[in-house]
Amino acid sequence: MTLTIPDRILSKLGNTEAEARIEIACRLFEVGKLSLHEAAELSGLDRNGIEDALLQRRIAIYNYSVDELEKDLRTLDEMGV
Repeated sequence: MTLTIPDRILSKLGNTEAEARIEIACRLFEVGKLSLHEAAELSGLDRNGIEDALLQRRIAIYNYSVDELEKDLRTLDEMGV
């Protein structure tokens, strides 16, 4: 499927096509609709590039849940750390 964004919309946004792809990929990653790999693919960037784009937008690359934190804390406690 191809998504077409009219030039007048891109112009209004002040974005090039490449910038719009990056912005869309970052926002879809932010809301959990895309994985990091998928966001990189959509944006046309490599892993480092999409990570940089996310950091520029202050979007967390890793979403750490409370459950994951509690599990890691238990593991560290069991290890005596």
